[in-house]
Amino acid sequence: MISSTERTIAWRFLRSREREGFISFIAWFALIGVALGVATLIVVLSVMNGFRGDIFGRIIGMNGHIRVSAAKGMLTDYERLVAQFAQVPFVRSVTPIIERQAVVSGGGFTRGVQLRGMRVEDALKRSIIREGIVGGDPGQFETEAGVIMGERLRQALGLRFGESFTVITYSRNENGTLSARDVTYKVLASFMVKRWEFDSTLAIAPLDLIQDDFNIPDNAVSSIEIEVIDHQRNLAAVLDAVKKRAGRDDLRFADWRSLNSRLVGALEVERVLMFIILSLIVLVASMNVVASFTMLVRTKTPGIAILRTMGATSGAVVRIFFLASASVGTIGTLVGGALGLLVCANMPAVTAVLSWATGSMDGAGSTWAANLPVRVDYAEVATVLLIALGLSLVAAMYPAWRAGRLEPVEALRHE
Repeated sequence: MISSTERTIAWRFLRSREREGFISFIAWFALIGVALGVATLIVVLSVMNGFRGDIFGRIIGMNGHIRVSAAKGMLTDYERLVAQFAQVPFVRSVTPIIERQAVVSGGGFTRGVQLRGMRVEDALKRSIIREGIVGGDPGQFETEAGVIMGERLRQALGLRFGESFTVITYSRNENGTLSARDVTYKVLASFMVKRWEFDSTLAIAPLDLIQDDFNIPDNAVSSIEIEVIDHQRNLAAVLDAVKKRAGRDDLRFADWRSLNSRLVGALEVERVLMFIILSLIVLVASMNVVASFTMLVRTKTPGIAILRTMGATSGAVVRIFFLASASVGTIGTLVGGALGLLVCANMPAVTAVLSWATGSMDGAGSTWAANLPVRVDYAEVATVLLIALGLSLVAAMYPAWRAGRLEPVEALRHE
């Protein structure tokens, strides 16, 4: 236990004197370094969490959490499977999908697109589509023979709302001969979900319309997409339940992570590397604690000798200097944690000030910075604080050990 006397002496050692002013100056900079390192680590990780959640949210919002498809060819008897999957606990929605690679021609331009057939109610129910509409009337989707397409695709084709364009698909018949089929649709509305692969290449049409126009049987779809309630907790359980409910060996099951494994893996590697790199800031600041308090021990050698001759034990001296040096890292960690959370909570105001300071108030860059996504993971924040505290306590051990080894006779010999 650290006594009140030891705490008082430790505090006096931290106070600045003329002789130790420079050492105290270094200690203050070490405290500031730890605080800034912890704050930077929290802010950067929170922004990365926000970006990752934003990207994953758009992918999941358009594609669902689980995809069920046939091992070969089309998925038949899908209505029975949809009814079975809808009864699985924690399933929010079940959507049959038809997907075709196609070529669209209109407005004097030609583009390759991903044509997706969905039931009208399923398409309009998805918030990412409904809230991403930037033009046209999606209500016509229920009555008109038309599509909702990505805004960038519409602009690339030079089409206005209500104008017609041609969709061409290719398939091989039983003889292996390649045949083409073309149909004409209207542009009813467009969406912008801020994902290039959706905004630039995706066109959505009613499921029954796609089946009729491209000679697809009424009971056949390409896949079934399942949206899960609280997928972070329930995804694995729902996937297992869906496999059991299907009761068929000719189906393939995949969750959204496996379908986007490259993107998920790249973001996870980036997150880990960024954590390691930014942790080095805290490590460097902790090394400054070692340097400043090692110098303080050398400066306080006569005082340590007097304490020992007055009856202070070696352990008491160790505790005094450990408390003094550890307090710098501890205070820096707590200040840095509070500063990081404060910045995350006021990110729009912080980015606005930075935009003003750098003269970038106008343009898309300022809008992007103002809408910077931030998601604070408090378990991650606790990990950062524990690592910073651990490094600070380890850094405090060496100066305290050096102080405890000083012998009074050797320390006073040259005084």
